[in-house]
Amino acid sequence: MSTPHVVVVMGVAGTGKTTIGPLLAARLGVPYAEGDDFHPQANIAKMSAGVPLDDDDRWPWLDAIGTWAHERAGLGGVVSCSALKRSYRDRLRAEAPGVVFVHLSGDRALIEDRMAHRQGHFMPTALLDSQFATLQPLQADEAGVAVDVAGSPAEITRRAVEALSGIPESAA
Repeated sequence: MSTPHVVVVMGVAGTGKTTIGPLLAARLGVPYAEGDDFHPQANIAKMSAGVPLDDDDRWPWLDAIGTWAHERAGLGGVVSCSALKRSYRDRLRAEAPGVVFVHLSGDRALIEDRMAHRQGHFMPTALLDSQFATLQPLQADEAGVAVDVAGSPAEITRRAVEALSGIPESAA
């Protein structure tokens, strides 16, 4: 018997993690958790002021997401988390070794345009450069797939489901 993956939908701000995450969870029949909800208020205040987070800010956030993912092991789930650096993904895997990453990636101009048109989000477009500078794409030894964010949310979700189908589910 196999069990569904616990999927971390990752990528820079504006790639659609909060849009694609719930759609992917619905397609997979598992719960979704919004990664931003795991941020302490101090992190949200910093980002809202246009100040990038440093690693000391991120560790408690990543640990909280990792704990949620660990609790979903064997049950499946989808959580959004930028997970821009390999060290951040390693931190998540330390808590939840079986997580699989879906890296939402795409053209910077498209992502910036989407960010400029979204309402009520605390991440300003001014931080996009720092996000791209920090981004370390998935490496060959990391369980995960890259999915282009061009197209509609339904198209992106379909590509993510198809890409994930090539990764064996966890053995129960």
